[in-house]
Amino acid sequence: MTDHFTPPYPQPPRTRRGLVKRFLRGWHSWIHVLFEKSYTMKLGEIRLPGQTMYIANELPLVDRILRGGTAFPKHRELVRNLSPLIGNSVFSANGEDWESQRAMVNPAFAHTALHRSMPLMVAAADDLLARIDAADRSKPVDIDPMMTHVAADIIFRTLFSQALDEQRSNIIHNAFGRFQRFAHSASMLRLYGFPARWFEQRSLKPAKAIHDVFRPIVEARYHGFHQRGESPHKDILQSLIQAKHPETGEPFTLQQVMDQVSTVFLAGHETSASTMTWALYMLAECAHVQDAARAEVERVADGAPLAAAMLKDMAVIRNIFRETLRLYPPVAFFPREVPCPMPMRDKQLEEGAMLVVAPWLTQRNKDNWGCPHSFDPGRFDDPANAEMVKQAWFPFGRGPRVCVGAGFAQQEVMTVIASVVRRYRLSVPQGFKPEPISRLTIRPRTGMKLMFDRAGD
Repeated sequence: MTDHFTPPYPQPPRTRRGLVKRFLRGWHSWIHVLFEKSYTMKLGEIRLPGQTMYIANELPLVDRILRGGTAFPKHRELVRNLSPLIGNSVFSANGEDWESQRAMVNPAFAHTALHRSMPLMVAAADDLLARIDAADRSKPVDIDPMMTHVAADIIFRTLFSQALDEQRSNIIHNAFGRFQRFAHSASMLRLYGFPARWFEQRSLKPAKAIHDVFRPIVEARYHGFHQRGESPHKDILQSLIQAKHPETGEPFTLQQVMDQVSTVFLAGHETSASTMTWALYMLAECAHVQDAARAEVERVADGAPLAAAMLKDMAVIRNIFRETLRLYPPVAFFPREVPCPMPMRDKQLEEGAMLVVAPWLTQRNKDNWGCPHSFDPGRFDDPANAEMVKQAWFPFGRGPRVCVGAGFAQQEVMTVIASVVRRYRLSVPQGFKPEPISRLTIRPRTGMKLMFDRAGD
């Protein structure tokens, strides 16, 4: 295999360290607590003062857990961690509650159909290009907040039928960064058996700041429909407002609509923003891949505005998307709960223990992928990798709880990547190297600064 660029990831220690050192390594990022052995273990076991944790990395175990659906519910720690942001929503609910919520929200995702959402994505991408044009491109441009803006703008248009302005976008970007820091610290303390009340309380303010961006829209539309029968838009919000329980026929309450909107908004923008950020960085480091992507866009689009049908013919752009998700899955760990004592491989799992499936580990396991830490989009065209694409690539999950927005995410990320490389030649400022940190999602610790030159210059 040709040598490929290896983007940054925490270099793991080779040997197991004490609890204090592990705690200090993980204080700001989950992926920093991993060891070299973590990437190849079959079923790891970690006993912490506040929680026993098992990490499943063997492919049959991964498949069993993810396809188990409600048999392995979302772990209470994840639910508690996200509660200030998304409450009891379709992402965090379990069992029959999840099944009824899923039935109520499914019709809303008809509004993410690719032919309907593509014009919204192209418009948001055009606005992104205008913001890059307006930036001082004689010096590095931090794309981290820009990617938050374009991803949030796309889901804002799909949710609420309106564009997202820069002021509200900055509120979301800054508040979510603060929320992740506080929620991560609270979770670390709980796992080690320490009080976490102070950090839990601190996380409420940024969560409220995010809610305040769209609460006025939700309240006005909710009361407009239920009090006056108004239905001004056909969008995700309207579908959620009109949804009815499959058995009782009751609609969502206002708070329940807020919870579902918060979930769609969070899942619909934060994960895509992470993917776009890392994809553009790796393209900036790999001129030959960037040139191939640009040539593909020019050949397929031939100067015309991007359309959904064009994306089907952009194999290079699609592979960049998939390889970015393999290396930097926005959600690096899927924590599930052991529902009852059970054997798994050579271990006896405890009831209530955390059972983790980790895309970050399985997708970087050398037993699954050659040169697993290297950026090589072409690996997805290699027939030798066909089985691993099915078994060892699952950034959107798998089974009954697979992300319903996977197709939407692929289309928007491909649209943004194609739009950017079509207009700009990206490069990395001398000496700059981002540090990935993993809290709720994987983002660069201090932003992502890139240089933008017009492609034709």
